[in-house]
This record gives sequence, structure tokens and C-alpha cells, in this order.
Amino acid sequence: MVHEVKVKSVLNKHKKRDSWFLDNYTLNPYAGCSMGCIYCYTRGSKYGGSYTDEDGNTLTTDVALKADAVPILKRQLKNRLRRGERGFIVLGSAAEAYPDVEEDLKVTMEILGLIKRFKFPVHVCTKSKLVLRDLDLLKAVDETAVLPDDMAYLEHGVFISFSFSTLDPELAGLLEPGAPTPQERLETMKKCSEAGFKVGVINMPVLPFLSDSDESLESMAKTAKEYGADYIMFAGLTLFGDGPEDCRTLYYKFLEKNFPELITKYQKLFRNSSYPTSTYQRDLSKRAEKVSAKYGIKTRIS
Repeated sequence: MVHEVKVKSVLNKHKKRDSWFLDNYTLNPYAGCSMGCIYCYTRGSKYGGSYTDEDGNTLTTDVALKADAVPILKRQLKNRLRRGERGFIVLGSAAEAYPDVEEDLKVTMEILGLIKRFKFPVHVCTKSKLVLRDLDLLKAVDETAVLPDDMAYLEHGVFISFSFSTLDPELAGLLEPGAPTPQERLETMKKCSEAGFKVGVINMPVLPFLSDSDESLESMAKTAKEYGADYIMFAGLTLFGDGPEDCRTLYYKFLEKNFPELITKYQKLFRNSSYPTSTYQRDLSKRAEKVSAKYGIKTRIS
């Protein structure tokens, strides 16, 4: 049984357009995520795995459906069009839009149908192979979407991005236990590329001392290019919160169990912050730009 959570809104508008993902809106049909990624920034937040239903009961299910998501979205899209506020929608910003239950529920499919009907452009962010089911629908979205006037140069109404933290299948299995393997994601991306979509890799987060070596970054850029990626975006790990289910706590438990020799290095790198030092971030950005240029792949969508 899939639990439902009551929401008043499913389409969330930014104050300004996101410069990385090019979206003005985010949309998550589901609350919680079946991928189980230990590093996920939503862990410990309202998106991260425990929810309260309308009767006040706490639910521990990994995934919950947002009740009435489709009619709520229909109303919101109508309102945005009435105000002339057209823009890209990121589908799956805080929770996987293609969890296992989507295969039967088809809520994301219905939502894409609405997006097509109202001619909004969409950026799908996923780890799932199930996106292949909707390629015909996404092709229709791509062909009919009306871009904002200042984004007409993009010439695409759909982007499909695949998320990675590492290409190492063993490490990925520890960190992303519910996700398809990195190889499966690459093959899915290649099929999307061959179908004519603009696709890319989101290497977020790059994991300090685990997937941030020059060799790892180069392998990610080279492999992304080989599997059809038009762009690759790199960003470092963030560790938020201190609660028992927050990503900081869970990630340090992961290190204690699997890489205890790295704990001191992480403590020095993050100190009392949720972010690695600015020096580390600048160095990572510089090295990422270098390997991307080597393989002729952009580090931004546009």
C-alpha cells in the first residue's frame, strides 16, 4: 500500500531562475525517495522519509504519493499561464520522480501529460530506468513546449539529467542502495540521447577522498561523453543537520563502517560547516572545468 500525504501545492516557484538547472519551478509528485542515498540533502527534512498523515500518524514509508497532485498541478499551471509566468519545471528536484511505485501508479506520466497540455518546458532529473517508458510523451513535450523569450536559444523544451556520485559500482551500492547501478544509468542516458534528447550528467555530490581524484573526475567526464552526454555538472558534497536521520549523521556512520581512516580528513574539511572549505570548492571547480574541456563537454546546460 502506498501512503498519501495531503499537500496544497506541487508546483513551487523560485524567486529567480536557477542558473544551473535553468528552472523557474520545481515539482515532486512523490514525497520521500526509494533510492535511499545516504548523502541526500533532503534527509531529515520534510522531503526525506517520515511524514505525518491527515490523522496525525507518523509514517515511515520511504515513498508517499502527494494526494491529488494532478488536479492541483492543473490549477497551478493555469494560474501561472494567466500571469504570463512560463518557465522550465524541474521534475524530481527533491525526490525521485520515478520511484518503483510509479510503474503502477503512473502519476508522473499523468503530470507530464499536463505539462505537455500547457506547453511548459521540463528538466527531468533522475536515476531511474523508468524514464524510458515516457520517451514518446517527453518527445511531445519537447516539440510543443513554449520557451520563455530569453531562453529561445536553447531550442529544446526537454532536458534529461542523470545523477551520479561515483562510477564505482561497489561504492554506489553502499551509498545508493535503491538506485540502478551507474552502468544502468549510463545505458539509460545513451538511449535517451539516441532518441534525440539533450541529456547530461549531474555529478552531485562529488565525494571527498572517494570520487574527487583527478582520475575519478576524468573518468566521469570521459564516460559521460561516450554515453551521449551534452553537459556535465559537478558539485561537492554537502552535509546538513545533526539529527539521527540527517545526512550528516548517516554519512559519518557510513564512513565509520567503511572508511574510518577518512573521518579525520572529513572533520578537517567540513569543520563546523555543512559545506567543504571554499578552497576545496574552488579547486574542485577548477579541476572539473579542466577535465570537461579535455573531452569537449560543457559544464553547464547552456
